[in-house]
Amino acid sequence: MTGALSHFRICDFTGQLAGAGATKWLAAFGANVIRIEDPVKQGRWDILRGTGPFIDDRRGIDMGGAFNNHNTNKKGITLNLRTSKGKEILTELIKISDAVTENFAEGVLNKWGFGYESLKAIKPDIVYVSNCGFGHKGPYSSFKTWGPIVQAVSGLTFSSALPGQPPAGWGYSYMDHTGGYYMAMAIMLALLERDKSGEGQWVDLACTEAGLSLNGPALLDWTVNNRPMRQPDGFSSNRSQYSLMAPHGMYPCSGDDEWIAIACRDDNDWQVLASFINEVWCGDYSSLENRLDRQDELDESIENWTKQKEKFDLQDRLRQLSIPVAAVQKPGERIDHDPTTGNFALWPTVTHSEMGDVRVDGLPVHFSETDWEMTAGGPCLSEHTEEVLVELLGMTSGEVVKLREEGVI
Repeated sequence: MTGALSHFRICDFTGQLAGAGATKWLAAFGANVIRIEDPVKQGRWDILRGTGPFIDDRRGIDMGGAFNNHNTNKKGITLNLRTSKGKEILTELIKISDAVTENFAEGVLNKWGFGYESLKAIKPDIVYVSNCGFGHKGPYSSFKTWGPIVQAVSGLTFSSALPGQPPAGWGYSYMDHTGGYYMAMAIMLALLERDKSGEGQWVDLACTEAGLSLNGPALLDWTVNNRPMRQPDGFSSNRSQYSLMAPHGMYPCSGDDEWIAIACRDDNDWQVLASFINEVWCGDYSSLENRLDRQDELDESIENWTKQKEKFDLQDRLRQLSIPVAAVQKPGERIDHDPTTGNFALWPTVTHSEMGDVRVDGLPVHFSETDWEMTAGGPCLSEHTEEVLVELLGMTSGEVVKLREEGVI
């Protein structure tokens, strides 16, 4: 591999998305990410191993689309860490690595004999980055979490709802994605410090606390203004809670589950929109105060109007009038037909050893000089074991065959 991070080697135990999504960033910029998996359970400490979506009718441990998506450009080896020989091999790999990364529950690596003190004894300047729900300290450290639980406990779920309905949340697994971004930053910051000072360290990342940090405006509003997020007269995350605007929301369009977002920032925006709608009822909402007082009625009238419109046509016509508007796109529309994402190379094609050429998520950033690159799909189970053991650790092919016979790899 070449790239801005090609001088780093990562001994990687991450899985799912909150972890594997982090090391995917490093691998895309050239880091040598070596993913360690369990041969006994066929790598299923990552629940995405072998699960859908699938590219065709083929099934199996190597055919999982989500696993492939989150592990592009990585090497994959298997080590049975129940065996002393497996632990010896892992020790040798740590010696030549810059970082060890994992997102297990609290204490898993320590139980295997590879907690931070042990890692530091193997390689004094090692960077160890762990990412679990509540970190390794405090009364909740032993609790197990994943994205939806993190969102609920951190308060994000509470912050999104419609009147008379329970909290809606921030998408099914928002903090799995965002937790991966935080972890990627944590890995890079620790490696940057090591390059400056020569000192390694343990970065103990608590994903729930990362989610809590996203509540800044609401926490500030409560702390400074003593104003709770939920007001007695109701709560609608479909409306602006801070800069008062009306209309401000998502409205249904013609077709099945088709929507458009429209916002009027001030009276001028509303006057332009009202002239475009050209209905008698628009004259009842000339002032912001009036529109806010009767926002439910206003929204109902706009809904009845937008239901007759095709969302993209309406979007384009309102944009010509400088009204803040956007059609709510479904995944296929966003991925296959939106020129913005197409021109940004956001969906690269990689070659997977079993699936062939498939598209995956790219990274939403480009560097002018040292850009990311994705060419290889996620590793099949044990795909690179012999390559790593022979080329990096100096074993012979005969030794690798014996290790496989003994159930070590």
